[in-house]
Amino acid sequence: MSGAAKTSVGGKAESVRLRDIEAADLPALFQIQLEPEGCLLAGVIPRDETSFHAHWSKILAERIVVAKAIIADGILVGSISCFQQGGKESIGYWLAKEHWGRGIASRALAMLLEEVTQRPLHATAATSNAASIRVLERCGFRMTGTHTGEETERYLRREVATFLLE
Repeated sequence: MSGAAKTSVGGKAESVRLRDIEAADLPALFQIQLEPEGCLLAGVIPRDETSFHAHWSKILAERIVVAKAIIADGILVGSISCFQQGGKESIGYWLAKEHWGRGIASRALAMLLEEVTQRPLHATAATSNAASIRVLERCGFRMTGTHTGEETERYLRREVATFLLE
């Protein structure tokens, strides 16, 4: 388990920590990834329940992905992970909408970067997702370019910014 951090939100101290994702987290994480506004911002098509559980069962069984639950004030609010994509070490995160704008994603990414020391790390964000771009830049990622992402069974066609942390 990673350490905990305190961040001030609206005058209230908020505890943020990471821990390994467990099978018991999957029902909540499934619901979080269904949120329409989050899917639109991320440019993804949510997985159906069968696909979602198959995807996460493989991750949890193989443990080749660093997959962490984001816990804020004792509540599971999202996930963050480091994984191979296109032969590159990449990071991704997902936060429940009701917890957006509270600095949780930035702190969770900073904590993951303390644990995952391999560099370079890559990330992408839809160019329309200003909040995610701010999270990446606050944590030291720099934008290296943009491209049009093709529509697939998982992703919407959208303009994508690519990021690098060296």
